[in-house]
Amino acid sequence: MIVVSERSQKLELYLSHRQALVEYASPIVGCRAKAEDVVQEAWLRFNEASTDRVPLPQPVGYLYRIVRNLAFDLNRRLTLENRHPASEDELQGLPSENPSPECEALYSDELQRLQDAMTRLPERSRQAFVMHRLHGMTFKDIALRLGISTSLAHQLVRDALTFCSEQLSDD
Repeated sequence: MIVVSERSQKLELYLSHRQALVEYASPIVGCRAKAEDVVQEAWLRFNEASTDRVPLPQPVGYLYRIVRNLAFDLNRRLTLENRHPASEDELQGLPSENPSPECEALYSDELQRLQDAMTRLPERSRQAFVMHRLHGMTFKDIALRLGISTSLAHQLVRDALTFCSEQLSDD
């Protein structure tokens, strides 16, 4: 029963100050509809406040503080959202991240030459190269995996990189 009466007291407090809270939030957020949303969210947070705690010495001040913080949070969020293009027209004007058909063909040929070069690498060199460049493994991890020294792992990767680079530069 204590919890019910405390919740009803909170509701009465909220309802008696609701209009003033909306008036308080409106100039901060710049719109009455947004202020209504802020005050509603404030009520939800105020109502969720634990009933096990010591009663708030100034519940009205606490409610105003919640409204103020939520209003400023909303403004920050809206400012951040407005920094990024949101409309389709603005997005259409941005350059595409996809390569042009010419670049795609060029890179496709280059990728094929790289794959051919890698098939001609000795097995251990290819494994070390793939582990390091594609899987991001350290030379120490490669050495442990292949049962070789760290310096040999480094040398295998360097040799594979040199070989592939030479194959790509040959025309």
